Amino acid sequence: MRYTAAPERRAELERLVSTDGYLASAAAAQRLGVSEMTVRRDLRLLEEQGVLRRVAGGATIASAGIPFESRGAVGAAQKQAIAELAAREAAGAEVVALDAGTTVAAAASLLRSATIVTHSLPVIEALSREPEPRLIAAGGHYQPDTRSFAGPLAEETLRAVRCDVALLSATAVGLDGLWGTNVLDAAIKRVLARQSERVLLLADASKLDQGSVVRIAGLDIVDTLITDDRADAGVIASFESAGVEVRVAR
Repeated sequence: MRYTAAPERRAELERLVSTDGYLASAAAAQRLGVSEMTVRRDLRLLEEQGVLRRVAGGATIASAGIPFESRGAVGAAQKQAIAELAAREAAGAEVVALDAGTTVAAAASLLRSATIVTHSLPVIEALSREPEPRLIAAGGHYQPDTRSFAGPLAEETLRAVRCDVALLSATAVGLDGLWGTNVLDAAIKRVLARQSERVLLLADASKLDQGSVVRIAGLDIVDTLITDDRADAGVIASFESAGVEVRVAR
């Protein structure tokens, strides 16, 4: 179908991004029967209106909720306990992958003997200041909402590294899988999981039995779920019945 009226075309672009979480400019142009230049112009306007966020090659949903800088302060005590337990679980690993979650970032300084593989800018900055940093950093398209690098360049770097353990995060976790809000970041998490022998999912109690906009992966990628002592016993039991080991940080 050809969308010649700009308001109608932009409404359809907004619908597609909201439905799928990510929209490629080339695919949108073909679907709407217009040029990619027209689509890019529409996406720029929609971004200015706060409807979506442009990324390399297209657009994703607008970042929602708590700004990145404030997320670490929410449930700080529980997140620190989760990070400490995760570090103990990863003890002895030579290479550990860290995603861009705030709870995961808290574990970085606790993994003293491991080489860290990450796309998280806060982790890269923190570890680069250590006297003898052991760090493999993946660069690429910068994501302000997660303060991390993503996209094809970052994915290519991470596919070249084998890790013993990956510490991953998610906006929400349910029996139907791991969920987030950023398509490019979700792709990075999948790469880190595939490249790692063991996956630890760090998720505080508020994220359990929940869903979000972008599906990251099924629950089968997770070996161990680490949460805090606010988690409902019934919810924990449901994850264990699904074959996931659950550790509770106290």
